[in-house]
Amino acid sequence: METEVGKIWANSGDSHIIEPATLFDSLPAHLKELMPRSVKSPDGAYETIYLDGQEFTRALPQAAPGDQGGRPPRMNAAMPKGTDMSEQINRSIQANDAEHRLKDADNEGVWAEVIYPSLGIWASNLRTPELAKRGSRLMNEFALDFQNQSERFVCTASIPMLNVGDAVTEIKRAAADGFLGGFLPVLPPIGRPDWHHEEWDPMWDAFADTGMRICVHIGTEPLEPTERTGVYYRGRGGAVLNYVETTYGGQKMVTKLIACGALDQRRELKVLISEGGATWGPFLADRMTEGYRQHSAAVRPVLNREPAEILYEQVYASFQHDSSAIQACVAMGWQNVMWGSDYPHFEGTFGHTQETLHGLFDGVDEKVSHRIRIGAFQELFPSVPLPAFAA
Repeated sequence: METEVGKIWANSGDSHIIEPATLFDSLPAHLKELMPRSVKSPDGAYETIYLDGQEFTRALPQAAPGDQGGRPPRMNAAMPKGTDMSEQINRSIQANDAEHRLKDADNEGVWAEVIYPSLGIWASNLRTPELAKRGSRLMNEFALDFQNQSERFVCTASIPMLNVGDAVTEIKRAAADGFLGGFLPVLPPIGRPDWHHEEWDPMWDAFADTGMRICVHIGTEPLEPTERTGVYYRGRGGAVLNYVETTYGGQKMVTKLIACGALDQRRELKVLISEGGATWGPFLADRMTEGYRQHSAAVRPVLNREPAEILYEQVYASFQHDSSAIQACVAMGWQNVMWGSDYPHFEGTFGHTQETLHGLFDGVDEKVSHRIRIGAFQELFPSVPLPAFAA
């Protein structure tokens, strides 16, 4: 394949697949009916997720008036008003077809992708260990089949989190099967210890021993069943407030993994925070280091390195449209900044990826541009081959 003149190529640190409705059909009936499933409202305005005896409703992004092109929705997003639901289903199927996906990627200038689940994003809301264990295995079998269709796909394995032993077993199995990363939500399931607790140490050991990357997607906090997903604020400014709020979970998780010593004790561990921007990295590094120094008498555990050094070495972040993220690399020295398309979500760059990449990287030093578009991804996943034009 040869590149087109003027086309910018990039790897993506954030994208998704959608699990088929038949994924859990092989399970006994009493388990199948409790596994995650999605039902959209007739007008496409809302989606309800049913799982483990709970239900969660969220509003779906809608096309703005007159915005019928440039960002065609392909998966969770609703089609423009008046679109037949069968067309929405067809587009979801196309987006989950490897051949179709690769054509989209080639057209957009996207080479390799970190691919998160869709229904699997809700795993932190499961309450039954058997469901978590068996559901994760089925989702991983599907994701692995998809990953095996192209060396450009880096699917993330779903990890059961209601039992640490189950998590360790699945991480080891997933790594042996060929997964390069494991998906974790920003918070454990309700009732489980937070990530900085020592109970999770065997899981961090398993990630370190296998070389699998910890891949975290923002907006994955577990919820009480009565809560509407993605709603933290109501009233004036609510839409913007809610969007911004979703970015904080990844930052908090990084802070916990650094402060508790999980990363310091395992220098081979690498963490990717996807879709949460990147400019927060240097800020968080400074704040943590200041707290570590100024309150050293109360700090436990004592770290071998300052928090800033740990973050700069072991934490990566993907952004989408944030022009300031490039400055985190250029002016602030954080080299672990990656771009991501969020394909095929409505709020992603599909349909205007080249416009986005040119807007971000035209005029940027080529070494910096290459690092953000290609190099950081390549560093995290060195076994993923690159074409000559993206090298």
